[in-house]
Amino acid sequence: MPAKGQMKKETKKQVKRALKKPTSHKKQILQSPKGMHDILPGGMLVREKLYKSVKAIFEFYGFNRIETPILEMEELFTKTVGENTDIVEKEMYAIKGRGGQRLVMRPEMTASIVRSYLEHGLHRQSQPQYLYYIGPAFRHENPQAGRYRQFWQVGAEIIGGEGDPVYDAQIILIFYKLLEELKVKNITVGINSIGGAVDRQNYKKKLLEHYKDHTKEICKNCVRRMKTNPLRMLDCKNKVCRGVIEEAPIILDNLSTPSKTHFKGVLEFLDEANIPYILRPRLVRGLDYYNKTVFEIFTGEGEDSQLALVAGGRYDYLAETLGKRSTAGVGAAMGVERVLEVLEEQNPAFGTVRSKKSIYFAHVGQLAKLKSLPLLEKLRQANLPIISNLGKKSLSNQLESASKTDATLALIFGQKEVYEDNIIIRDMKTGSQETVSLEKIVKAVKKKLK
Repeated sequence: MPAKGQMKKETKKQVKRALKKPTSHKKQILQSPKGMHDILPGGMLVREKLYKSVKAIFEFYGFNRIETPILEMEELFTKTVGENTDIVEKEMYAIKGRGGQRLVMRPEMTASIVRSYLEHGLHRQSQPQYLYYIGPAFRHENPQAGRYRQFWQVGAEIIGGEGDPVYDAQIILIFYKLLEELKVKNITVGINSIGGAVDRQNYKKKLLEHYKDHTKEICKNCVRRMKTNPLRMLDCKNKVCRGVIEEAPIILDNLSTPSKTHFKGVLEFLDEANIPYILRPRLVRGLDYYNKTVFEIFTGEGEDSQLALVAGGRYDYLAETLGKRSTAGVGAAMGVERVLEVLEEQNPAFGTVRSKKSIYFAHVGQLAKLKSLPLLEKLRQANLPIISNLGKKSLSNQLESASKTDATLALIFGQKEVYEDNIIIRDMKTGSQETVSLEKIVKAVKKKLK
């Protein structure tokens, strides 16, 4: 049995522990998932400005907007993008639905657009179809500058008709003009042809022959790609592989006559349209559905410092992989976040969106509050940009809100104004104010907003 004094000592410790206040832990605020970000109102204004330019230019060139679901059947991308691509192997967000159905969050948009084109009979309408889109896509890759797990794309596709090289040139032209309109500097079109299926098969044999002699000089990814996707070895960014890439055979030297003729046609149309370009004989795309023309539009000087803003190419057999006959198609997509980051550096004025002139409606007292709704409706029917917060009670709080929203004018409506059938107009910049009858309020406000 413990001694009496020891019992007292232990009891005191227990009391102290019981009375001790729990350590305060700051509640952690839940954050958006890694690589995905919120777009706040200020950011939305800048994006809407960008989308306005997209809409104006694309529709001027005859493109019609289309939207497809964010979720698609997994099979759509394994069939079209390619089972051995990085996107399918490790970057797709998959969702297992009821009945074992596997859905994915779209990692790119072209396959979805072609699926929609076939599903809804657009191939039975006049050809080709000129389609454009604005929307998010998702890839589980390492987030870095200009590269996110949820990212927005602006894209354009010309689907159907003949595989005429003029359509390749048109797609390049429209994105070049868009970047010019946005005042992006140092724009360069890098272009190549990867030929047809037979061309690529013959070229892959030569490429593998070259790489077999250098397996100890290349990275692990390229060793793996020798078996799965040899063309992607040319796109490797690892410095270890650079020397081997530079010595590799060039696909342009291995094109069939029809592929050469097509590529020559694309370049001639670009020349006629005064679109400057450089040949990039080692340019390939990371998606299996491309054939013939592939291209990227860069900004920056010097190949090592160039950043791709737009990428695309021709895909004449994508529809065939979805069970239909081969259908000519060519398109491209622009990374919205990348373009905005470039504009922030090159053209800061683009991110400065002029705030629209607005009017803050302030009420004083319950009677004025009661009469405010029909008055606000009258002002809005006159197309006046009204901001209000009828939940606030004090005039000072409401005028403080007016200042925070950069309102041009404040309308002050109190019990006295209700009885006298008028309202006070205050200039938020100068502080001057005048009383106007409710009959003349619309005319008076419009005059002051000019």
